[in-house]
Amino acid sequence: MKALCISATASNQGKTILTTALLYHYKKSVRPFKIGPDFIDPLFHKKVCDTPSVNLDTCIMNKNQVKWIFNKYSNKNISILEGVMGFYDGIDKGSSAYDVSKLLNIPTVLILDASGSYITLSAIIKGLKEYREGNTVKAVVFNHVSSQMHFELIKKQVEKDFDDIVILGWIKSKLDSLDSIHLGLDLEDNDKDKLEEISKEVLTHIDLKKLENIAFSNCETNDIYPFEKIEKYNKHLAVVNDDNFAFLYHDNLEFLKEHFSKVTIVNSIKDEIIPSDCDIVFICGGYIETQKAYDKFKDSKNFKNSLINHAKTKVVYGECAGLILLGRKVDDKEMLGLLPLDFELTNRPNRLGYYDNDLGITGHAFHYTKVIGDIKGEYTLYKHKNEYEIYAAFKKEKVFGTYLHTMFRNNFSKIKIYFNL
Repeated sequence: MKALCISATASNQGKTILTTALLYHYKKSVRPFKIGPDFIDPLFHKKVCDTPSVNLDTCIMNKNQVKWIFNKYSNKNISILEGVMGFYDGIDKGSSAYDVSKLLNIPTVLILDASGSYITLSAIIKGLKEYREGNTVKAVVFNHVSSQMHFELIKKQVEKDFDDIVILGWIKSKLDSLDSIHLGLDLEDNDKDKLEEISKEVLTHIDLKKLENIAFSNCETNDIYPFEKIEKYNKHLAVVNDDNFAFLYHDNLEFLKEHFSKVTIVNSIKDEIIPSDCDIVFICGGYIETQKAYDKFKDSKNFKNSLINHAKTKVVYGECAGLILLGRKVDDKEMLGLLPLDFELTNRPNRLGYYDNDLGITGHAFHYTKVIGDIKGEYTLYKHKNEYEIYAAFKKEKVFGTYLHTMFRNNFSKIKIYFNL
């Protein structure tokens, strides 16, 4: 099986540009992965290659579980993993690109910003290679290269200093295809011509034969299912998942399909209704607090009424944006009023990163809203053991909402109480 990890020294160095180009180039035969808990990059991966991207997170899951997830979804000719921040960032949580690529025995391609530098790049490579034992750095691509001559200067030094680093090529500075676009979720679904242009331009000076030759995975397989066995529920689950409620780990969706007799996707923006025979509604995270997102949703009266009617006697579980939707309002934007909560949108994150909760679940939170007032909830979140945090989950009768995103496959036995199971 062929596999590669794309990493860098930091964010905004070119990981997304290179990953995008490769995903589009191999779009008929690639499985994208994202290291860490991020939702945005996997959504973009799917737009680029029409294949769901899967998160690999060794903080939320243990090592055997991450291996199992990787092997389960590595069902294409090549797997491409996009790293998080810099190569070693997250090592304190055991969830860096270094940790995951080492665990899965996947070679890493570093993309390094070469603007205004040449010999120093060799020193950077040396530092990255020697900082920790067993690192997987096998190849390099140089970004923001001014000319072929500039590249040759860099190449000459790196070849002199290393006999175990494959130089795959370079990406020129100021790509024409990126002049009028910011790479990310603003790229329209149907803008395939733009994706093709970006991919061709990024890969112009990159040797794909060399890249394919170093791509491999020798991840140990284990036939033992490394998760708690969960029964199959003879219940109909509706998942609210659309552009506003877009934050859904792909394996969470697959897990729900495996363990519920029926799963229906409901689009709130299209004003779809909650099925009358539905037993449980799961509302994904995303964006509902911004004016742009709220405007897409505010006139969806059929959806709102059907969810309110459902909640009178049946279960609702909401994550992050789902939690906000269940409250009364965020600033002056009216929500559903199913939980006695008011929210305000602030200018900086109120939580960011990994958290543990009182149930013993590790997850991720990233939100700019906060609950107004000192209201007691179901559980608090902690950055560190014994460090008190304000309440981040709330329940009224069968309606539950939380700021915490987590992975269901290894935590469902702890949260199923909120699904009334």
